[in-house]
Amino acid sequence: MSPARGATTPPSRAGGPVTEPVTAARPGRTAPRRRPVRAKFETWVDRPLASFHLIVTVAALLTILGLVMVLSASSVEAYAEDGSAYTMFTRQAIFTVVGLVLFVVALRLPIRILRKMSFPMFVVSVILLVLVLIPGIGTVAQGTRGWFTIGGVGLQPSEISKVTFAVWGAHLLASRRAERADLKGLLIPLVPAAMVIFFLIVMQPDLGTTVALGIILMALLWFAGLPVKVFGSVVGGLFLAAVVLALTAGYRSARIQQWLNPGSDPQGTGYQSRQALYSLADGGLFGLGLGQSRAKWSYLPNAHNDFIFAIIGEELGLVGCIAVIGLFGLLVFTGLRIAARVPDPFMKILVATFTVWILAQAAINIGYVIGLLPVTGLQLPLVSAGGTSTAITLLVLGLLANISRHEPEAVAALASGHDGKFGRLLRLPVPEPYSPVKASQARGGPRGPGRPGVAGPAARQALPPQARRRESESRAARPAPERHSSGRPSARDPRRGAADMARSAAARDARSRERRHHR
Repeated sequence: MSPARGATTPPSRAGGPVTEPVTAARPGRTAPRRRPVRAKFETWVDRPLASFHLIVTVAALLTILGLVMVLSASSVEAYAEDGSAYTMFTRQAIFTVVGLVLFVVALRLPIRILRKMSFPMFVVSVILLVLVLIPGIGTVAQGTRGWFTIGGVGLQPSEISKVTFAVWGAHLLASRRAERADLKGLLIPLVPAAMVIFFLIVMQPDLGTTVALGIILMALLWFAGLPVKVFGSVVGGLFLAAVVLALTAGYRSARIQQWLNPGSDPQGTGYQSRQALYSLADGGLFGLGLGQSRAKWSYLPNAHNDFIFAIIGEELGLVGCIAVIGLFGLLVFTGLRIAARVPDPFMKILVATFTVWILAQAAINIGYVIGLLPVTGLQLPLVSAGGTSTAITLLVLGLLANISRHEPEAVAALASGHDGKFGRLLRLPVPEPYSPVKASQARGGPRGPGRPGVAGPAARQALPPQARRRESESRAARPAPERHSSGRPSARDPRRGAADMARSAAARDARSRERRHHR
């Protein structure tokens, strides 16, 4: 017989009576338990392919926003120059289609082929940087000899060099870390190669791209585990070089002086920055409305390119600016999440470097638009008008989406056939689980005799001690093959181990959701 409602029960072990709480509920109906939004988000993020879906979603939203804002910001200037308001938008749309093709190619590209082609692609990009400096081959645009003009379409090789340098640097550093190379092995030949690229781009001259490549170099060294003291020395040297470059050339030093003293030349070097601030102030909280900007009527130079964030603030207001910053923040969160989950050191370094590069470029662009940084000319990724930059950024996001499918939980889910509609539509290949032996072969390690993909004695000796120990343990734990009554090995399902991994991951997710539900 249960005690009456509100009655006092016997004393507890801690001493003192314990009174049951009085609850009011309708008979035969239990009160629903509401789950907080954070728990629902964590449950969704814990899904195996959540990183892949986040990358694709953010890339699509930023691309669509960029096309809309380029059309709005460039319509007046394009009509004044060519008699059509869609000239610049059409050019941007063409490069976006090219970027989408590169996105799909990067999404289907095997990582081992990417590593094998990293150095040849880097050499080709350096050759292009040399050719663009030759008069008659390279074209001068906006004071920079950094363009190839082919059929009326401009191609900027410095944007290509960012990707090739990051991929080759990640491949080199991952290989040196596996070989337990010393400090000299980490810095050489990466830093001298970076100095060559810096020199070629400074000769154009293009300070913004030089700063972006410096950020890529710092990210590569940091995520490769360079000692803090040495890393600080490298960062200090790069910062000193950037200051010297900024103060030597006339137009660069004028930008620095205008940034330090904003009211010194309001109708000269400070005109563009001042008009950008006026645009942001006119937008207010919710903006003037899409297409209603007044600054694009020849008040704000380069409104469709470097200063498109000011047009976003004027037309969409503070809410639109926060939404754009939130999309980049979500992209950074997803990129670092992928870097923390993938087991391959090459993928870790490459994803983290790409993430820091996109974050830094967006932060610098927004920073000089709102007046916190001097004007450098770096574009807002996927949003500013810039054909080569848009295509290359979509290529980078395609590589990020490809690597996100190599997370252990994602590999197990894909091997079990749990692919989404997007993957089935593109017929994306199922990624292979990470193996130290295959990673050694991808970085050029020796291949032993025997079956393909199985390391022989020479390949195992090339691995670091920890990798050799893991390989020995995996061979010892490998079950013996099933045999028929005739004694021949039976055919086993190659996906059985992946299915077991998927079931284990699903069980872990269920236990995690149950714990959050009880909390």
